[in-house]
Amino acid sequence: MPLKLEIITGERLLYEDDGIDEVIAPGSLGQLGVLPHHAALFTSLQAGELIVRKDNVDQPFFLSGGFLEVKDDVVTVLADAAERGDDIDLERAEAARERAEQHLRDESSYDRVRAEGALRRSLVRLKILERRRRRGRADLPSGRGGAE
Repeated sequence: MPLKLEIITGERLLYEDDGIDEVIAPGSLGQLGVLPHHAALFTSLQAGELIVRKDNVDQPFFLSGGFLEVKDDVVTVLADAAERGDDIDLERAEAARERAEQHLRDESSYDRVRAEGALRRSLVRLKILERRRRRGRADLPSGRGGAE
């Protein structure tokens, strides 16, 4: 029996499918994988890449953090913010990374913790785009990507 997955943000239901083979999530204590018949689980998520595997095809999502619940082969992700890997904008991700790096260099004008978080989120988006580009997606420009 495959998994049912829902990815929900404060604004909308971002993704829903009931034929998922595996979910790989950025748990707050490290990456975790969820397969059918997984034990009940509730955990926090950190900013990172969530991978949805269906029919041997991986679909990446960016998560800024949130929570994951597994119960009776239903995986529910309550994300602070999330976006499909296909929706990450290269120029916005690069700009967010550059802004965060600038704020870290100029500590007096910005909260360091906020800047580090923004940098982490932009780097995850860029990593997702880079991985997609390496897999031969002709529709992607060379370089990196994502937004703050």
